[in-house]
Amino acid sequence: MNWRKAGSWLWSGTLLLILAFLVIYPIAVLLLGALTNANPVVEGFRGFDLSITNFTDVLANPNVHLALANSLLVCAGGTAVAVLIGLTFSWVVVRTDTPWKGLIAATSMLPLFVPPLVAGVAWAILASPKTGLINTFMAAMGLSWRIDVYSMTGMIIVFGMYYAPYIYMFTASALRNMDPALEEAAEISGAGSLRTLMTVTFPLIAPAILSGTLLSFVVMLGIYGIPAVLGTPGNIPVLTTYIFKLTAWSPPLYATAAAVSVLLMVVTGALVWLQQWLLSGRSYTTVAGKAFRPRSLRLGPWRFLTLGLALLYLLVVVVLPTLALVVAAFRKFLFIRDLPALFDGRQYGLQHFERLFANPLALRSIANTMEVGLITAVIGGVLAFALGYTIHRTTVVGRRALDIISTLPVAIPGLVIGVAYLWAWIGLPGGLYGTIWILALAFIARFLPDTIKALSTSMLQIHRELEEASWICGRGLLGTLRSIVLPLARPGVIAAMTLLFILAIRELGSSLFLYTSQTMVMAVLLLDYYEGGNLGITAAFSLVQTVLLGVLISLAHLASRSAAAPADVGIGRAG
Repeated sequence: MNWRKAGSWLWSGTLLLILAFLVIYPIAVLLLGALTNANPVVEGFRGFDLSITNFTDVLANPNVHLALANSLLVCAGGTAVAVLIGLTFSWVVVRTDTPWKGLIAATSMLPLFVPPLVAGVAWAILASPKTGLINTFMAAMGLSWRIDVYSMTGMIIVFGMYYAPYIYMFTASALRNMDPALEEAAEISGAGSLRTLMTVTFPLIAPAILSGTLLSFVVMLGIYGIPAVLGTPGNIPVLTTYIFKLTAWSPPLYATAAAVSVLLMVVTGALVWLQQWLLSGRSYTTVAGKAFRPRSLRLGPWRFLTLGLALLYLLVVVVLPTLALVVAAFRKFLFIRDLPALFDGRQYGLQHFERLFANPLALRSIANTMEVGLITAVIGGVLAFALGYTIHRTTVVGRRALDIISTLPVAIPGLVIGVAYLWAWIGLPGGLYGTIWILALAFIARFLPDTIKALSTSMLQIHRELEEASWICGRGLLGTLRSIVLPLARPGVIAAMTLLFILAIRELGSSLFLYTSQTMVMAVLLLDYYEGGNLGITAAFSLVQTVLLGVLISLAHLASRSAAAPADVGIGRAG
């Protein structure tokens, strides 16, 4: 018994040390950096004085006020658009008889796999005020009105379109689990369909709406790619672009950047806490013991309107941006004199792809991206499995602490993770900074909550009696994990590791402060191409990254389907 207790202490202590290394130490050093005027690149951790001067300067700086106000306005507007789109499509898919609902459901999720930077580049090609393809079409039709995506409105709409899937995921699941008898009772009482929707349906799924809304807001607040591409030309600074600008000045203002990063972390942390507070202490029970089937509202001729809205969304979010990238990637010069010039085959070729793949840095960035993605997926997946199993399936000491610390990165934007890891490792010996490993560790810390959540769902579906039967048959913990838990949780494990791999290879914010010329990844090089004015190569590289993501997602889907086959789990073999 004493040996078992000592083993549980050792296990939880080891996991706590790993989390301290990945999460607590970088954040603590970031806070320390914000309280100094040191330059970590030159001075490391030697000879600096602690003061709150950086915080007082930041809080009194009108540029910070402007960036914060812009961030809140863009994210609030983008979240409102995302809620409108995501909630509409979740209701259409789950609660109506709209045709082709499978297509609508798939369409609603597609933007989730488009890297924010690629989305920004595509819309810059489509709707820049002077050379945008949409504006070219409108000029050809004699229309004087123009779309300017380099504006507050442009960023809000792009954010809203591409983060609507977060709202859809939360609300569609809640609608499927809601007893339709509650709506039927309202209609029997004389309420119309619209009134029932607004006074019964949506209020009952308020937790899902609120969770998706705050998650979308927090995610948008930490995004760098879209504001960098669409906000910088329009001189609309937000907190993420302002932080990066501080480190790009000469000399770099690392301490000020750390202070602004802490401010951004406090804002996101407050929003996460607000979500928990709003949902606590209220009952939203909609699922009882009685079986039910979600009803489908008959829309009549209106069902073709909802189908049309879904097809329009597919056109605007997927088809048009993809066509824009294809045109820019294959066209020799993006300037289009008139509409017939757009269809002139002599103006197209492979020169941008040839220049791209002739650059050794591009090939190295692809290899680096695959390497860091693989390291992140394997190590992060193993760590997430260990944490998820410990938190949800054991009673070891320290489970609560493990749960809290592993959830902390939810409130830390990717850009702040990058700044924190810069402060944590650049001034220390050991050679970690400037390697692939520091990128992988930052990605693991950044996406640890997402991975644990994805894994925990699979593990919680496994009844404890299966493990107990294995223990009765004499098999220990490791044997039970190997023969019972892992085979049954295999689809979830593969899905979680795939999610981690995809998130890692498209991550930009955490990479901006941690790469070198030898460890540059695709997202950073793509941004460099765009900022250098190489729009053709940027579009070509965006297509390469998109195709690569599509292939990886397809392979992962096949692997998950294969893993979902009935596992050969035999309790009788546990001896």
